[in-house]
Amino acid sequence: MTQAMTRFPRPLVPGDRIAVTSPSSGVDDALRPRLEVALATLRGRGFEVVVGECMSADRVRSAPKEERAAELVDFLCDPSVAAVVPPWGGELAIDLLDQLDWDRLAAAEPMWLVGWSDLTTVMVPLTLRLGWATAHGWNLMDTPYAAPDGLLHWVDLLASTGEVTQRSPGRFRAKWGDYRETPEIATFRLDRKTDWTVLGARRDDRDQQGVDVSGRLIGGCLEVLGPMAGTPYADVAAFGRAHADEGLLVYLEVAEYGAYEACRIFHGLRYSGWFEHANAVLVGRTSGEDMKDLTQLEAVEDALGDLGIPIIADMDIGHTQPFLPLVNGASARVVVRDGVREVRQRLGHQ
Repeated sequence: MTQAMTRFPRPLVPGDRIAVTSPSSGVDDALRPRLEVALATLRGRGFEVVVGECMSADRVRSAPKEERAAELVDFLCDPSVAAVVPPWGGELAIDLLDQLDWDRLAAAEPMWLVGWSDLTTVMVPLTLRLGWATAHGWNLMDTPYAAPDGLLHWVDLLASTGEVTQRSPGRFRAKWGDYRETPEIATFRLDRKTDWTVLGARRDDRDQQGVDVSGRLIGGCLEVLGPMAGTPYADVAAFGRAHADEGLLVYLEVAEYGAYEACRIFHGLRYSGWFEHANAVLVGRTSGEDMKDLTQLEAVEDALGDLGIPIIADMDIGHTQPFLPLVNGASARVVVRDGVREVRQRLGHQ
């Protein structure tokens, strides 16, 4: 059921309707002020916003799985809606996969689904099974932030066509702020230096070695993709075969797992064929715990270091701020050379 050709939704334009629903976790009362700021941000950009019924935070999920699946599919199949943007991820979106009406989705025109973390659980199957381009890297509650220099806000990325280039700002913030205390925050407070790491290269040789690699993007959050490997919902090996002429750029980021757990999942994805047609692996910066005898970067090298392809780690695609949005299904080029740290994506029908 894997699609070979990416189906891009049309670019966003002011006046479009954006739908909000929570396929995983909802929003509790203490965070409603941040939700209202995020909704107002979209309206201020000229969009109409509709909020669904599945938004409760009474339990780990916003509603029973049947209701969440039905509301998500209704929005994704509604021709008056241009994008669906959940407030954030959560923990257990995996229970949706056999509840979604895949036949109805297959018959619909593709629509943007924006999110990351647990939303990867739904976004990756939409790309693999239906060929829909999906946008990883921001969510609704992040929307009030202004993108730092070099990066694009998700709204601006999805309004684009053709080649889009983003460059690392070279700074990050390790800890999240508290939206309860500062619901209006709209500026990333990036207080630490960072750099992308080419694994296997000494730090002072990184620029001399250099990486310039292209392929088709697919990936997301390691913790939620691991349990899906080997299922019909995450057949990245088949996606790789379908795009064997250009190869894949598989990107993965650890939300919070320690190095041991991350290492096991990286190995599991390898055994499931995720990297058979990969030209490179892109690994997000993480605040996940290093072990005394295995760091996060050593975990990646342990599982993937002998693949014979570039592995670029500490990229701006993880559970630390800021966010470099990537489009699953898009052709992309990644350059790490001569001080350049950039991702170029080609958006539009290919």
